[in-house]
Amino acid sequence: MSVVVRTVTRLLVPLALIFGAYVIMHGHLTPGGGFQGGAVLASVVALLIVAFGAERLRRRQTSLTSVEDLGALMFVVLAFVGIGSTFFYNALAGARGLFGGTEAGSLWAGGTVPLMNWAVGLKVMAGLGSIVLLMALFGGDDDR
Repeated sequence: MSVVVRTVTRLLVPLALIFGAYVIMHGHLTPGGGFQGGAVLASVVALLIVAFGAERLRRRQTSLTSVEDLGALMFVVLAFVGIGSTFFYNALAGARGLFGGTEAGSLWAGGTVPLMNWAVGLKVMAGLGSIVLLMALFGGDDDR
């Protein structure tokens, strides 16, 4: 790609990462959440492929797989945190500490929901990013 595309990509990637993190973090308060934020973060992978080529990102495939595994593991662990009363019980809601605020509309009032949004966001970002990367690497050169 041209120098202009690469330069604009270098400027847009941090902004897109911040916006994706914002959508994930505020998913329990506003429209959005883990899936939508993960899709925004996966678009960063697509943008990097367009600007710098898939071959440069080939070695990142293993790190995307690790992030996807981390998201799945995080989701399962959070699901079992509240197993004492019921599966997926929001054990941190109303508790004291970082994720247990009681004020409605507070960023930290969601208990385990924001953490589950992050787990889903990581899983979606890594999964969609891997799919886009593999399609770019092995999709063929036919432009029909």
